[in-house]
Amino acid sequence: MARVILHKELFDYDTELRREYPVICGVDEAGRGPLAGDVYAAAVILNDSVLINYLNDSKKISEKRRELLYDEVIEKADAYCVATASVEEIDKLNILQATMLAMERAVSGLGVRLDLALIDGNRLPELECESRFVIHGDAVSASIAAASILAKVSRDRYMRELDGKYPQYCFSQHKGYGTKLHYEKLEEFGISDVHRKTFLKKLYDEK
Repeated sequence: MARVILHKELFDYDTELRREYPVICGVDEAGRGPLAGDVYAAAVILNDSVLINYLNDSKKISEKRRELLYDEVIEKADAYCVATASVEEIDKLNILQATMLAMERAVSGLGVRLDLALIDGNRLPELECESRFVIHGDAVSASIAAASILAKVSRDRYMRELDGKYPQYCFSQHKGYGTKLHYEKLEEFGISDVHRKTFLKKLYDEK
């Protein structure tokens, strides 16, 4: 018999809020910290009838499980949208503002009138609906946890695509984060056009 893990408290949190705010979306990002690649954000609307086994903070779930959950979230969500802010926008605006921009795009892309947006973290993007931030929200709210899955899987897939275009950097292994391997490849091959120049200013100036 298959093992079932349901983090019911995540769903209870959203259900309680829907008594006052019937249409809620959860919003989360992926890729604020890496040295390369776009930053991703996702927005997801679930309803009270939805329960998703194993749904939790994407960082606590294996890559294989995240891929399975990605398909289930898309299937069961009332609406969802994944959006990005580019490397150029990150360098122009700074990573915080670019992340807020990606979140705004994700919420706007839902095309749904919202009563409340739940934002993971401690900052709020500029939205047309009421919003509130939830610290460690992907471990608190099912909607935010679902958004974290879509954002993380989408960005990981994007980094694997970049690995095909820039195989010398091994992006599929480190997903753009500042690992020892990544810095070794930067020293060997220099900075590419998908690297965040503001994150590598010292190295960029030296090159």
